[in-house]
Amino acid sequence: MLAAALGLGLSAPAGASTPSERLPAAVAAQAGAELVPAGRGRLTWWGFEVYDAALWTARGFRVEQFASQPFVLELTYQRNFSAAEISRASLQEMRRHGAFDAAQAERWQAQLAAALPDVQRGDRLAGVHRPGQGTTFFHNGRLAGEVADAQFTRLFFAIWLGEATSAPALRQALTAGGARP
Repeated sequence: MLAAALGLGLSAPAGASTPSERLPAAVAAQAGAELVPAGRGRLTWWGFEVYDAALWTARGFRVEQFASQPFVLELTYQRNFSAAEISRASLQEMRRHGAFDAAQAERWQAQLAAALPDVQRGDRLAGVHRPGQGTTFFHNGRLAGEVADAQFTRLFFAIWLGEATSAPALRQALTAGGARP
């Protein structure tokens, strides 16, 4: 779903993007909370559009406490990527946010590659953050897989929401409305 081309020194201007204004019903149901759009942005790399991102959160969301809150991060891809490319880039970016050994990295990469499909331009991948439990992935509104590991989930979503993100402008764009009452 979520992290194609993240380990490539990306910049992320908060450009206009047009992900759907509604979450697919299956995604919204899995979130277990009423979610509203918090922000959106476009990730580019050396001028190439990679994906549009949209963050859906419960009211009162605080990015500094993202690991303890339910939310959905949805990416609409602007390029084709294999599941293997997405999982490799994700693990590379996750290392910016916490240490884990090679054996753990191998397990997570295999789980992520199994949970995600290859994506084509226009495909939507959504990751449902289930605090303390794991991540459920949806491809174009259909269940794609999950990684049931709280540490993986925290580090995975830190790619976009953590302070050490490689795309701080995208983080800002995603969380622009995140401090709603």
